[in-house]
Amino acid sequence: MSDTTLTMDATAMDPSALAALGEGHVAYVRAMRSEEVKRLFPQAPDLTPGLDLFALLSASGAPILLTDSRDAAFANAWAHDLQALSVH
Repeated sequence: MSDTTLTMDATAMDPSALAALGEGHVAYVRAMRSEEVKRLFPQAPDLTPGLDLFALLSASGAPILLTDSRDAAFANAWAHDLQALSVH
């Protein structure tokens, strides 16, 4: 029996298909400062500058949740049957 390695040229994948990869299964937890919030959550109220926050994002990058606790972001992903990954 031989091992088969599958390689894929990333440039061949359509950007929308790449964004949908993992949708409904994977979410990302991203640390951010309160000054960055409006970019991902335009409807968010004005926040005190300098706060450390965590955003839970879908596989496509759509915002799901904003919290001041990394553990709460991961717990929310788990509660919705999403595999959470940390983004640096």
